[in-house]
Amino acid sequence: MDTGEFVPRSVPIAGRHGVFPLRCLMVAIALVLVGTPLIARENFAILVGASTYQNLKEQYWLKGPANDVTLVRTYLTTAAPVHFDAANVTVLADGIAGAPAPTLAAIRGAFADLTARVQPGDFVYLHFSGHGTQAPTAHPETELDGLDEVFLPVDVGVWKDDTSGVENGLVDDEIGTMLDALTAKGADVWVVFDSCHSGTVTRGAPSGDEEVRTRMLPPEALGLSADQVEEIASRAAPDPRAQPVPPIKANGKGGHLVAFFAAQTNEQTPERNLPRGKPGRLPQGVFTWTLFEALAEYPGATYAQLSQEILRKYAVKSLARSTPLFEGEMDRVVFSGAPSPRVAQWPATVDGGVFSVPAGRLQGLSEGAVMAVMKSAADPTEAALGRVTVTGIDTFSAHAVASDGTLTGELPKGLTLRKLGEVLDFTLTIALPEPGSAPAAALDAALAALRDAAGPRLIFVAPGAEADLRLAVIPDSPRPDALWILPSTGLADDLARTPSVSTADKDATALALVLGDTLARMSKALNVLKLGEAVGGETGVKVGLLTRNPKDKALKPLDDTGVPRLIPDDEVHIQATNTTDGPVDLNVLYLGSDFSISHMFKGRLQPGDTLKQGLLRITDAAFGRDRIILVMTPAKPQSAVEDLSFLAQDAVDLLRGNASALDLALREAGFGETTRAAVSLAAETETGPAPAILQFEIDTVPAE
Repeated sequence: MDTGEFVPRSVPIAGRHGVFPLRCLMVAIALVLVGTPLIARENFAILVGASTYQNLKEQYWLKGPANDVTLVRTYLTTAAPVHFDAANVTVLADGIAGAPAPTLAAIRGAFADLTARVQPGDFVYLHFSGHGTQAPTAHPETELDGLDEVFLPVDVGVWKDDTSGVENGLVDDEIGTMLDALTAKGADVWVVFDSCHSGTVTRGAPSGDEEVRTRMLPPEALGLSADQVEEIASRAAPDPRAQPVPPIKANGKGGHLVAFFAAQTNEQTPERNLPRGKPGRLPQGVFTWTLFEALAEYPGATYAQLSQEILRKYAVKSLARSTPLFEGEMDRVVFSGAPSPRVAQWPATVDGGVFSVPAGRLQGLSEGAVMAVMKSAADPTEAALGRVTVTGIDTFSAHAVASDGTLTGELPKGLTLRKLGEVLDFTLTIALPEPGSAPAAALDAALAALRDAAGPRLIFVAPGAEADLRLAVIPDSPRPDALWILPSTGLADDLARTPSVSTADKDATALALVLGDTLARMSKALNVLKLGEAVGGETGVKVGLLTRNPKDKALKPLDDTGVPRLIPDDEVHIQATNTTDGPVDLNVLYLGSDFSISHMFKGRLQPGDTLKQGLLRITDAAFGRDRIILVMTPAKPQSAVEDLSFLAQDAVDLLRGNASALDLALREAGFGETTRAAVSLAAETETGPAPAILQFEIDTVPAE
């Protein structure tokens, strides 16, 4: 199907650099960059971390913002791809020695001082970590939903009235005015908000340290009526396809503005101890940690590529159910710097046989990782002088020693340590529910059979222990007898879209089979995403997705800087061009929010070929966060086209009830076909693209 002329947008690199044993699964895309921006003449930052709110109950205080600010300041002054002088980084955070408290007056003063200092061509990074909330706006003409989004300084008070608003609250309109003043001076600005404004969650399971907190203050904590806020918010009736409106928009005047938000305005974002499972971990904003983890691994990315990396990490690591928002000129390189590939090697120093590199957990290293010792950063890996193993690591640095006898003789100066690959862990850890309830007792009786049914890759641990998923009993839920399957935080934001398995209607054998089947399907879908994150590489294959609907037959590019919304009967098409000198096979998988995997397409692209193909049409069978996975593999001449249809699987029923022995047998045999949220548009053809796993995320929503 010819889709007409289409210029693909920049596509995120799906995974990290490094040698990976499955060489046929390497991420590959050509970066389409809009010019190369100039390095800013001077770089400035204001970092705001609000934790202790003296006018609020202690239950609303946070633990992570000061740690966020420390992480960001360290990165900017030691590891950022452009230099930030420490004197140009202003810190406003309670909990950091010597730093002023982030009061409203202090924040306003810092912005006024910076606005007076910046010159055309300067770069400004701004970071806000703390609580947010929503309140009725005093200027309805400026807010479509009638609500202001408010960041809360530590001296925030209570709601006054429709004209005064929240005492000492920093309203989105005022923040926008501050940003406009900076860009009007000709400065490029990147602002990040690790806070949220509304939403509800259910704390269904312990997370291990009682450390999971959400960065949203409920309106009633400020003396506002929650019903009043909800009534105002419900007045808006947007187009179901319309993207969520960021609280702050770029005005396009003067310097460039990019804004990242941890969550949509109706979602919550958490803070928790990070990095997971590591000694010395600290409370951090999940969004801040994930953002800077992606930055540390890919400092020369565009904002669009960085946004896709964040979304990928959220999905793979089950960090949060919230959806970050991104606004501004996303094709520009972060920090107004220069484009560069992923960082997988670092300059090394040697002292007494110990190698040190300025990279650590944030850059994706881990204890036990093997690294090649390179005489020059430009040398091929085959020319390595030997190998070392990481023996000590923290957030920003690592130490390694020779481990296998390959490193001998006197070493030259100017060595580089190169990361050799990823260690993929395809196990899934599930925390058991707290004891003391009938569903927990039923599971305990079925646990031996469940372990047998689940196999060795599903590991069950004690309640509250580190885990990828958590089983929980929620007495006040619509299914009090069920075992709910929650993310690692133990928080459930939408029980209607959260898998659960009933227990009252099953004996131990049936419960083990049904729950084991559910977890195995979830594990398979998550492992496909995990593989996509780990595989690395770059090739000259240009890829883009397009969409159309029955009312508008013209194909239009599908937004790749966030999570576009599609409704039933919307179509998704692909256009891909193989600019390499070898044939490439393409397989397209559709991972539903219900953990179904549908195989939509397979084909081959010869050198110079362009594929224009309708992929799928959205149905009304299920709604939620879906993912389109493109797997591209180098092909040998005269070989059969690679076929990944064996990965297909049925959906996880969100409400798993009783299952007969025949039903379980049919599922095991593969006959358990269920209706999918998307159906294939076309028969297989003899065209397809090159080496890669790319991930595109979409939200499927009702038409009304």
